[in-house]
Amino acid sequence: MDKKVLVETSARHVHVSRRVLDILFGEGYELTKKKDLSQPGQYACEERVAVIGPKSSFPAVSILGPVRPETQVELSAGDARSIGVKAPVRESGDLEGSAGCKIVGPKGEVELQDGVIVAKRHIHMTPEDAENYSLSDKQVVSVKIDSDGRSLIFGDVVVRVSPSYALAMHIDTDESNAAGCTPGLFGEILA
Repeated sequence: MDKKVLVETSARHVHVSRRVLDILFGEGYELTKKKDLSQPGQYACEERVAVIGPKSSFPAVSILGPVRPETQVELSAGDARSIGVKAPVRESGDLEGSAGCKIVGPKGEVELQDGVIVAKRHIHMTPEDAENYSLSDKQVVSVKIDSDGRSLIFGDVVVRVSPSYALAMHIDTDESNAAGCTPGLFGEILA
């Protein structure tokens, strides 16, 4: 059986905690949904913030909702270098000892001591998907991408299993560009 998976590009973005949202946009502020994302309950917001590093900044980075327990900034390795941040490659939520930056919103700013990561490439899947593909949570696989002139195999892809997920692989913009990915591209999981 082919183990096909939709490959999606995850551009730079910020997840905010309630505390940080209140500082950046004002006490009690609620995020404004712009569009739903492929993962159930996740959405891109109208709100944008500046992400500032020691060398440079990105003036309008999207916030993804809903509010999370911890604030997290996800950049590509190229993004991180360009603003002078040494962001480690980590799974989402693994923030201890990661890089810091400043986030500026219309009402205030926050200096993060940690929270900036390069998200480890990963595949979201339901328990049913995992069973069908004979894979398990936290298993590390490779994914073959066939694209026009830039085909490659991504190693070190973490499988993340939850009933709240939808089947999709997420890579950052550096990885997407390297593989010549286009919307609707599917990869093949090599377990």
